[in-house]
Amino acid sequence: MTFERARAVADAVLFEGYALYPYRPTSTKNQLRWQFGVLAPRAASEATKSDPWWMETQCLVEATPRTRIDGKLRFLRLRRRRVETPAGEAIASLDVDGKLLVPWDEGEVCEIDFSHALGDAEAVVPIRFDGDETRETIVAVDGREVARVRRTRAPLALRLTIAVTAGDVAGLVQLRMRVENLSACAHPSAARDETLIGATLGTHLLLAVDGGDFVSLIDPPEEAAVAAAACKNVGTYPVLAGEPGRRDLLLSCPIILYDHPAVAPESPGNLFDATEIDEILSLRTLLLTDEEKRLARATDPHVAAIIDRVDALPENAWAQLHGAFRDPRGGAAVRIGNATVGTGARVRLRPGSRRTDAQDMFLDGRTATVQEIKRDVDGRDCLAVTIDDDPAAELHLWKGRYHYFYADEVEPLG
Repeated sequence: MTFERARAVADAVLFEGYALYPYRPTSTKNQLRWQFGVLAPRAASEATKSDPWWMETQCLVEATPRTRIDGKLRFLRLRRRRVETPAGEAIASLDVDGKLLVPWDEGEVCEIDFSHALGDAEAVVPIRFDGDETRETIVAVDGREVARVRRTRAPLALRLTIAVTAGDVAGLVQLRMRVENLSACAHPSAARDETLIGATLGTHLLLAVDGGDFVSLIDPPEEAAVAAAACKNVGTYPVLAGEPGRRDLLLSCPIILYDHPAVAPESPGNLFDATEIDEILSLRTLLLTDEEKRLARATDPHVAAIIDRVDALPENAWAQLHGAFRDPRGGAAVRIGNATVGTGARVRLRPGSRRTDAQDMFLDGRTATVQEIKRDVDGRDCLAVTIDDDPAAELHLWKGRYHYFYADEVEPLG
């Protein structure tokens, strides 16, 4: 089972906010890091209430007795890098023969593979990483020992619990996965920056099902709606991943996404800020001074790769970043059940549960008139409508400001 169709999005989640423009370790916005998917050691979490120590994913699977789940628990493990004098005193920065050394908390990618047959009993998977410390001696060209770089990793003790419960609908089961951080913490009440060395960062799950299908919790089928509502996710949001139309992959992560999220094909690479416009952020990075880029490259290899990639972008890549044209014109009509709905048709609105705008609930059951058939950025036809009893409907029609609904969100009238 391949996870590649979902890996680009999972990596964007993993590194979200890792380092923000202008990518310098001294930048104010890079002083408070690790905002997503942090699982702190349990003792620190309970002492400070700063970050949780566990997360739980609950999802639905259309399964048979032979269905199997393959998964990856993914997170960043913190490796604390400090620059010191030969005597062990901390240094804020040091230039050694043109090489810049700065302290920084590096993120090391960790992936733990697991699998579970849905017909098996509850499984508990212990996960352990040993702590370590390395010291690199920095020698100047004249042979003098001028500094040392110390890198420290704390031991981690995690626990993954997998359980399956059969539901009231035949062939539908609830899969529960709980991730806990049980790592030791010498000083639970210490500042967050001190206890983060024992945390998992950007924690998320990638799941693949063999011999079954995941069920969307955002837009479940009618027969699974009650079971979907009963799924209680803590610190994570599971969505269908991979290509639209497939239900064999699921991404459960600490960031709210829609089903089948994807990285824009125009994007040349991760910028650690998936909410930003790539062109703007890349242009601003390109215009950093040589000294600013030098300091950013000294942060760590992940950040240096961004600076190097932006500097090397060819002209056609910049043109691609400027935007993509997608024809917004839809067809002349949309087929809904046995009816053909086109311009001028009247429909009753039934916004689905996948909508996140609370105002949509006020439109449920209202009638509307189709003004145009449009096509969204994913190539799907949708209905551009005005609300029949809206006093501002004529103004909205004149301005071309419509409400938009897909075919499965309306009922044809007449």
